[in-house]
Amino acid sequence: MCGIVGYVGAKEKKEILLEGLSELEYRGYDSAGIAVIENDKLTSFKAVGKLKNLQEKTKNYTSSGFGVSIGHTRWATHGKPTELNAHPHLGKYSFVVHNGIIENYQEIKKGLQKNGVNFLSQTDTETIVHLFEQNYPKEQKAFEAFEDTIKTLEGAYAVLLISEVAPDTIFFAKSGSPLLIGFDNEEIYFASSDTPIIGKAKEVYYLEDGEYGYVKEGKVILFDKGGEKSFQTKALTLDKISAQKDGYRFFMEKEIYEQSRVMSETMMGRLKDECIDFEEIDEAFLEGIENIKICACGTSYHSALASSYLFERLAKIPCSVEIASEFRYKEPLLSKNTLFIVISQSGETADTLEALKMAKKGGLKTLAICNVDNSSIVRTSDRSILTRAGIEKGVASTKAFATQTMVLWMLSLFIGRIKGTTDAKIAKSEKDAMLHIPKALLIPDGLHEKIHRLSKRYLHGHGFFYIGRDIFYPLALEGALKLKEISYLHAEGYPAGEMKHGPIALADSKLFTIALMPRSLHYEKIKSNVEELSARDSTILAISPCAFDLADDFILTQHDSHPMIEFFEMMIITQLLALEISVRLGNDVDMPRNLAKSVTVE
Repeated sequence: MCGIVGYVGAKEKKEILLEGLSELEYRGYDSAGIAVIENDKLTSFKAVGKLKNLQEKTKNYTSSGFGVSIGHTRWATHGKPTELNAHPHLGKYSFVVHNGIIENYQEIKKGLQKNGVNFLSQTDTETIVHLFEQNYPKEQKAFEAFEDTIKTLEGAYAVLLISEVAPDTIFFAKSGSPLLIGFDNEEIYFASSDTPIIGKAKEVYYLEDGEYGYVKEGKVILFDKGGEKSFQTKALTLDKISAQKDGYRFFMEKEIYEQSRVMSETMMGRLKDECIDFEEIDEAFLEGIENIKICACGTSYHSALASSYLFERLAKIPCSVEIASEFRYKEPLLSKNTLFIVISQSGETADTLEALKMAKKGGLKTLAICNVDNSSIVRTSDRSILTRAGIEKGVASTKAFATQTMVLWMLSLFIGRIKGTTDAKIAKSEKDAMLHIPKALLIPDGLHEKIHRLSKRYLHGHGFFYIGRDIFYPLALEGALKLKEISYLHAEGYPAGEMKHGPIALADSKLFTIALMPRSLHYEKIKSNVEELSARDSTILAISPCAFDLADDFILTQHDSHPMIEFFEMMIITQLLALEISVRLGNDVDMPRNLAKSVTVE
């Protein structure tokens, strides 16, 4: 995800910024840039791709003496990864870096354009610097102009702004996106997480939402809606790995909690008022496409399987799903009217990449759903859509699965619109549901603690059945996989209706059944299936918005208006359950045995 660094002081600013940005590489990015004001003069550098490209651009640049400076790593949301879209963004005499999403940027942009402002980028961030420079002539005071700017913004943001009209000052603001200030004598540091300033600053202050202010002459002046305020710093941790975890015990836990925010970025610029739109795909690319084949492995296979229901239900287009490692050897029949979709978190999954090459050789149009730009699968595919999940350090995938599923859900509506097969009323209902997904992914107070308490029941026994119907069957597969990966307990996912066709023979008190029971989809059917297991004395954990008397344990869900909203809420619960069972068993949650994050061999 995007990262911010800033520095006010007399040290070599380029090196401080580049070192800070390198500590944020674990978050993922597609471009980077820095800006410095020294001797009242603005200097900036930007580069697409890895940080080494920016380092190469700045190799002949040095800074000395007092100055202010800001830097940024960008993960594209508005606009493609280009130098023009990279941060910092420039006005006539000011630079800004920004994390988050300015929800009213289109409105602000139109107003600025009417006043003659020309925009260079496709980003929401550029509106901030132009708005500041529109306000400054009216105020004639830089801080008041910045204050007016911040009051206009709606959405989530962490902002650093520097300007030649106040060459000794950094202006800052925080709302919904992390930002902190580090202190070492009269030197001041900014960052979006602890890691860039560990070893540099000794004390830290974590900004609260709604706080803003400026740094000048080694002092931080802080405000909120009540006016100027005092604040207390705290000692900065010296452990960079712990800092990257943002206070969570494990990267996997952090990534589970990140999903609400990440999902907003996955949808940003794609979920529009009038339609779903992917700038990565032109309508001509889909001409002649009559069916879809999806190829993936592991968790990505489960997101593909879930989406196959959506492509056929919403877009009315036949969709088949293949396990990549099997597809390669089945001598598949490939038709050129097929859109061949591959899914991979890393973009380097060997089986999936080889399947993609087979499709390319067969003359099929290919599309990659991936989290890593410039990866092998992205480079090989005709088109690609990035999930924007950010770096996922936990080996057991969480937010990658969520964002893959969301991209595929949106893609089903996109294709349905292009082909004219999706009913407009249904499309509106689906888009309304999508807008509620970030809220459904928020973890309510008490839920994690409840799952921690009940997890002690599930440490022994001879196995787990995760059961669901329809789209909840792939979710059952994914829930079982998460548990297997990190707890090393045997777990299987099944379609609930298949229990009576053999697996129910295993049912007894030492078989744990995790039942996904959505109200909005086939509730009575799955209720009957769970009752059959209960009658055979299976231990039942029911996850549902409807109370279930036969459950030994019950987790009440909050949403029941749309199947996909229930899907994502239940996904969070299965992830937390796997996490807590693994923790109780004393396992390494982030690095489970025998597994690797990127599977680059057959």
